[in-house]
Amino acid sequence: MLQIAVTGKPNVGKSSFFNSATSSTVEMANYPFTTIDANKAVAHVIKDCPCKELGVTCNPRNSLCIDGKRLLPIELIDVAGLVPGAHEGKGLGNKFLDDLMQAKVFIHVIDASGSTDIEGQPVEAGSHDPLEDIEFLEEEIVMWMYGILSRNWVRLIRKVGAEHLDISKVLFDQLSGTGITIEDIIEAKRSIEPDYNKWEEEDLIELTRNILKIAKPMMIVANKADLPTSEENIKRIKEKYPNVIPASAESEIALVRANEAGLISYIPGDDHFEILKEDELSPNQLKALEYIQTNILDKYGSTGIQDALNYGIFNLLENIVVYPVQDEHKYTEQKGNVLPDGILLKKGSNPRQLAYLVHSDIGDKFMHAVDARSNMRVASDYELKDGDIISIITRQ
Repeated sequence: MLQIAVTGKPNVGKSSFFNSATSSTVEMANYPFTTIDANKAVAHVIKDCPCKELGVTCNPRNSLCIDGKRLLPIELIDVAGLVPGAHEGKGLGNKFLDDLMQAKVFIHVIDASGSTDIEGQPVEAGSHDPLEDIEFLEEEIVMWMYGILSRNWVRLIRKVGAEHLDISKVLFDQLSGTGITIEDIIEAKRSIEPDYNKWEEEDLIELTRNILKIAKPMMIVANKADLPTSEENIKRIKEKYPNVIPASAESEIALVRANEAGLISYIPGDDHFEILKEDELSPNQLKALEYIQTNILDKYGSTGIQDALNYGIFNLLENIVVYPVQDEHKYTEQKGNVLPDGILLKKGSNPRQLAYLVHSDIGDKFMHAVDARSNMRVASDYELKDGDIISIITRQ
């Protein structure tokens, strides 16, 4: 299951984001280090399911389908708040930097209202610049990984020269356990001095930044977007950084809970909700729902929570969803379930790679594939498209 790490300094709404995205019940409190262990839970990314287009009723097994929207599971890791000096072990630093490296993409939750200082302590709204939080967290992660990369550097360089080793392979070995591939390192090296014998500290730090951008892309969730001091800050953040999503985790929690109680109808990521039982809502609850609609949904198009998950998986990691079936005419698998599984895989993948994701035996026996929409055979190197329904033909 693909993993996303939710990170940031203390007290900015990380656990609220995590709860709203996973319907989990992680403790939420207004003080640093509420989260003392990395929490993990299942969240979902959402794509249009082919069932409506095809006029069929699907029977999902590995996912959910709600009104033609396919909800595909991913794993969220809620990492404790980082403080300045975390890479040196301050706060709960090193343990949680380790936790971060499990993930493929980082969501950096910030307090867009500027109502928490650099260490996560409450201050007057608008008195702290959230741009400082982005810079500090990026620097902590870079310097932590640089520390790993530069460990025993002189000895490593001597070994590379003496044994005629590949410097990329040596760097890869040094970063083992971080989920970074040798291909990531090769790509990251292209923009720095090619002769590793000439590398100095700034070259290694630049290499580290490049590796992280490629292997662990980050997005910024500008939380508390509904507060008055947030709007101008969000504008400034978007001018300086890509991949910025305004959000209100508290609003998402309120909508999800009201939906679960049957009071409203709401699908995560939507720009509206429908009130179902107005007579069971108090005046204060109705006022709160009106506030969310006006200050979040109308203004930003959603609460931002689902948008962040979708953006991380589909944009930053460039994943698509493909539906493997056995019967290309009925869109079913062996037991007759219609469109049973939605598989997340990298853009550019082919049917043989899909076959191995379904099961190693199917990959080993792969012959060719059939596009179920056209009933046409496709080659093993055909580039799969988002939403493809593919029947995999194997040797007996």
